[in-house]
Amino acid sequence: MCGIFGVVAEGGSVSQELVARAERSLGHRGPDDSGTVVIHSGQGCQVTFAHTRLSIIDLSPLGHQPMQDPPTGNWIVFNGEIYNFRELRGELVSAGVEFRSQSDTEVMLAAYRVWGEEFLLRLRGMFAFALWDARRNRLLLVRDPMGIKPLYYYQSGDTFLFASEVRTLLQTEIVPRKIDATGALSYLSFGSVCEPWTIVEGVRAVPPGHVLTYDKGSLSVREYWSLIPSALGRAAGDEPSSNGDGARKLAETLREAVL
Repeated sequence: MCGIFGVVAEGGSVSQELVARAERSLGHRGPDDSGTVVIHSGQGCQVTFAHTRLSIIDLSPLGHQPMQDPPTGNWIVFNGEIYNFRELRGELVSAGVEFRSQSDTEVMLAAYRVWGEEFLLRLRGMFAFALWDARRNRLLLVRDPMGIKPLYYYQSGDTFLFASEVRTLLQTEIVPRKIDATGALSYLSFGSVCEPWTIVEGVRAVPPGHVLTYDKGSLSVREYWSLIPSALGRAAGDEPSSNGDGARKLAETLREAVL
């Protein structure tokens, strides 16, 4: 379990104390290491990433985050684990990619560089991450298909925030401490708040299996994964499967899940 936080300030900046408060609030999620980076884009906005690390894969300092992809200038903060990162790393090495670390985080950066957003369909694991695309000057927030790892965001004017926890967003003192009526009704009805709503007004969760794109103040959300086989087939560029193909794919998926 790690903690991630970030803020995009269009045409301005944020205080170091704000970032420090947010990072401290995530300390329990990542006691082994922490780091921040300030990214100055070519479009006049300032992007700040913060990360608190629980070291699981590659315990060395080479796994430190926020992590940059030197060939592209892209940055990532990542919470989770990619179970098939060694297989992906092998494919990327065959394509000529060189690696410094043994971390799955570096593999994700390289995968985005080589395959673009299509790399999301190759990931097997639990994850929530933010990736700053330096060339396009845009931010991607991505959550795993089952929503195992949390990821929340808030936008106010020219400021966009994201974090692993709602209380971290509150710690910035940018998010008003107001109860969301829909979130409260959901909690009173079901004992929990149904996503994408939260109990705090204006704070939303990135839906499972979705990628949120923040581009110059504009937000868009799209589904990259679906449980429905026909949607999966379209996402992968496959024709609809016959019953025999479906049974074979199910057996392969079950075998992959347990071996």
